Amino acid sequence: MPILHRLNLTLAVVITTLLLGGTSVVQAKTVITVGAYHFPPVAEVSEDHQPHGLLADLVQGLEATHNDIDIQIFHTSPKRRHLDFDAGLYDVIFFESSNWGWAHREITFSRPILTDEDLYVALRKPGRDLDFFNDIGNRQLVVISGYYYGFTDLENNTKTLQKNYSIEFSDSQNRALKLIKADRPSVAEVAIISRAYLQQHLSEQPEDWRQLLISDRLDQRYELRIIARRNGPVSASDMMQRLAPLVADGSYRMMVEKWGLQLPPGFLTNFKRR
Repeated sequence: MPILHRLNLTLAVVITTLLLGGTSVVQAKTVITVGAYHFPPVAEVSEDHQPHGLLADLVQGLEATHNDIDIQIFHTSPKRRHLDFDAGLYDVIFFESSNWGWAHREITFSRPILTDEDLYVALRKPGRDLDFFNDIGNRQLVVISGYYYGFTDLENNTKTLQKNYSIEFSDSQNRALKLIKADRPSVAEVAIISRAYLQQHLSEQPEDWRQLLISDRLDQRYELRIIARRNGPVSASDMMQRLAPLVADGSYRMMVEKWGLQLPPGFLTNFKRR
């Protein structure tokens, strides 16, 4: 066989082997677009649209465990999150209550994977005690625009809230606490703050233990789930299956505890029974 012919044949075999090998190795990843809004310490999104908080840890853990998925973060806001979902801008949202505006949408949702609660916070003053929180509806309140609250029976329409309550809208829990500490009763007497965020804040600014009066009753307790678009690229059940290895090896529990959050009662036991 001529040398040139043998070289061409060998080259053809090598190329074919590489192509076939590449086909078996390279797989198309499932792109999962996850909506995220400012809800610390559960989720935060930086200016470059990178997630932080528990959500960031979970995304990193899921991608490290499953090499067939590519999770893209879509930055939304508390007020826009439903409209952006309806517009098809994202398909999955983690750590969301099914009671927060999702009732009439085409979704699937998981069992609860996280729990937290909201507390009333005011400025500590001489003569002011926990009775100050007995008549929340008549206090000057500072709330986060787009969040849902127990005292409103989960009504979050801005005009309705302004009609029924004396309300100052804020864009963050950090700003809400600053308004409380500014001692401007005409602007803000009571803020509604999540327990996890309040714990984080007080660990970083322990002097505020002396400045803040914290209620011993809740505004609401909420169970947070995975919500996914019906007939989307993945269902809530799919995401729970992908979460399973992180639950089994203890990674997910460590993530949750790192951010001062809590698993729902019986979560680990029930997960093992599935």
